[in-house]
Amino acid sequence: MSSEGYSRIIHLMATLEFHDPSGAIEVKQPFAPRVSALAGRRVGFVSNDQWQAFRMLPLLKKLLEADFPGIEVLPIDAFPQGNAVIGSEETAALVKQSGVDAVIIGNAA
Repeated sequence: MSSEGYSRIIHLMATLEFHDPSGAIEVKQPFAPRVSALAGRRVGFVSNDQWQAFRMLPLLKKLLEADFPGIEVLPIDAFPQGNAVIGSEETAALVKQSGVDAVIIGNAA
């Protein structure tokens, strides 16, 4: 058989490089220590009031109260809500003054 009429196929290998966006971040301020258990604790919510928070956070409050004996879950609106205020020093001060043992932040939807 002759090679006439056939094209020569050349396979080239491409090299792709990817940038890892997570990088290395120096931790300058650690998160607050985690509580060992929720039973008997006082818990608050800080919400950006985004996607379905009005539905999910009250349900989460109800489930926490049912599952952990003696837990006190503050009302969902005990602290200011919304992206414009949840990161403020004023909101942080209110959370500290409330005496909560833990805060659930956001609505990871």
